[in-house]
This record gives sequence, C-alpha cells and structure tokens, in this order.
Amino acid sequence: MQSKYKIPFTIAVLSFAIAGCSSNKIKVEQVKPNPLPKLSQSMSLVQVVSHNVSATPAEDPLRLKIASEQGVLFILDPKGTVSAFQGKQRVWEKQVSKQGLSSGVAAGNGIVVVGNKKGQIFALDQATGAEKWTAQLSGSLISSALVQSNRVIVVANNGTTYGLDDATGQQVWTYKLPGEQFSLRGQASPVSLDPRTVLIASSNAYLYAIDSLSGTLRMQRRVAVSDGRSDIQRLIDIDGEPTVAGQFVVTTSYQGQVTVTDLASQRVVWSEDSSSIQRPEVAGRQVIVSQSDGKVVSYDLVTGQVLWSNDQLLNRNLSNPVLLGQHIVVGDLDGVLHLLDPSTGNLVGRSKSRGEVRTLRVLDNQLYAVTRTGALSIWQNR
Repeated sequence: MQSKYKIPFTIAVLSFAIAGCSSNKIKVEQVKPNPLPKLSQSMSLVQVVSHNVSATPAEDPLRLKIASEQGVLFILDPKGTVSAFQGKQRVWEKQVSKQGLSSGVAAGNGIVVVGNKKGQIFALDQATGAEKWTAQLSGSLISSALVQSNRVIVVANNGTTYGLDDATGQQVWTYKLPGEQFSLRGQASPVSLDPRTVLIASSNAYLYAIDSLSGTLRMQRRVAVSDGRSDIQRLIDIDGEPTVAGQFVVTTSYQGQVTVTDLASQRVVWSEDSSSIQRPEVAGRQVIVSQSDGKVVSYDLVTGQVLWSNDQLLNRNLSNPVLLGQHIVVGDLDGVLHLLDPSTGNLVGRSKSRGEVRTLRVLDNQLYAVTRTGALSIWQNR
C-alpha cells in the first residue's frame, strides 16, 4: 500500500521556497508580515463575550470551530472537554476524552459531536452533556462533522467519509475519497447542499456531492488544476469549506484556483488562479477570498471579474473572510480583526483579539472568533 503524507501548511510553504532555489547554498529568509497600515478612519467592534480554552501547537494549529444551537454555544477544549454556554453562563461541562479533542464542534438534532486524532467520535446530549454514543473510525478527525437527515457525516483525515446514524452512532455508509501521496494537513468540513445532499471537498481538488442518507455519489467535479513540477508544487488541497450561493458553489484551493461551479449543469462557470486554504465568503454578487500570501481579493460571482484587491496585509496569515453587517472581516497572526469596505476593499477599522485568528464565523449578526492560543470571543458592530 502506498504511503501518504500530510504536510503542515507552514512546512509546505518553506519547502516550496527551498525547491525554487537553484543554488547549493540555500538561505531561506524569514518572510516578515506587513506592518499594520495607518487608517484614515478607524471603526471597531465591541467584544460581547470571551471564553478561554487550551492552546493548540504552533506547528499544528487546528481550526477548532464552535457550534451554536438555539442560543447555546458549544465549545471544545483540545485537552478533552466540551462546554455549553448561554451568554456568559456555563450550562454544562463534560470531560469527553483523555486522548484530547481535535475536530471542532458540530451540533444538530439534539446532539453535540466532537472527535479526536485517534479516530474516536463522540455524541453528547445538547441539554445535559451526557454521552449518547461513541464510535471508532479509521483516521484522525481534524475537521468538524455535519449533522443532518438523521446522519452524522464526518471526513477522516485519511479521506474516508462516514455516514453514521445520529441516534446510535452505527455506521450506515462510507465513501472513500481518492487521495494524493502528499497533501496538506487539513480537511474541509462537510457542507450541507440541501437536506438530502452533502458536499465533500478533497485533497485532489475534486468536489463531491453525496446523498446524506445512503452515501450514493450524486456528483463529482474537478474544480482546480496544478502545473507544479515537484510533489510540493503540485499540492492542490481544498482545505476551506465550499460556499453555496444559490445555484453556485464556490471553492478555493492551495496553489490552485478560486472556482465557481453551476450545481444544476455541474459545469465550471469561471476559474481564476488563486492560492488559499480558507473558506471563501459570498457577499451579494461578490466572492471574497483571503489568499495564502495575505492578499484579499473580490471577484464578481457570475463573471469572475476582479472587482478589487487589497495587498496591505501581506504575509499576515489571514483567516477566512466573513461578512459582518456592512463590513468584511478577516483575522491575522497577531489577533487583529480587520474591517474592510466590501465595495472598495479599503481597510476602515480594526479590533484586537488574543493570538493568531484561526476561524471566523457569523451567527445572528455576531462575529465568533477562535484563536490558536485558545481565546474564543464574540463581537458585534458598535
């Protein structure tokens, strides 16, 4: 059996730089992030609530996504606990695994689902935190699951997608994604297309639509290509979740393209070169992408025309972009939350969190930010 290797993003970037050097004496200079630009106007966000969990390793900073159901926030601590909060008040806390937790949180149909690097997946009662079931899967779990259609759908890091009965944890179906010998260490979470269909993105730049109940394949489409000469230069993972926008689905890929696919015809509408490991945001007719180099770019959803590009945040390890009210927000390696005008791309404000921002999410007009150092904060517009 051919061995497969998962490469952390930072090592992939370093390897790419080394591969591009022709001299025997290789000197890789430390890339310095752009300094924070001066702002002609300065808007900011208001922090509403903050919680703290354990930090994740700098060499393997997980995206520990949070989940929310009916006003209750569910968060995970990498050391193995799951907590439920309503506002600032803790509702319950449960020690789930002595092996730690690594997947992020999913919630739905009365359960909270988490997993770890040992391939263990756990379902807890949303109201009490009591364990309802646990199952052993074949690969480590480093992305959150999806709960829909009485199924828990999760993708292990070895490329196997599981459909589990959400009441018992019993395996109903599996679908094995084709893999590459080398890929980035990361996995996009499953995304709901409709109540019966889930979208799965892979390390070989394919997008799959799978029946949630049966596991039957409904669509597969290549959405990015690479012309690299070495194994590292050919890395083309889709690590950011696809974004569904009406009849379209938007994907990004590392060293590949940002691509818009028409779901009805299963044809690519447009594709433009862009490297990103983050989920794209759709705001009206705009597709917003935070690229691996720190550039933020806006494309027309229908035509692919570049509407604006902002290069003031180069090399600042940007998070996924999100739309919060009238502004685009991205986080960076220093915990800064940057506000951009979606019509121009201009920076119009900033706020400060603590630690490198790994994920952003907007729920009920509030911004949920999670950092590598374990700071989980909720923000809103002034």
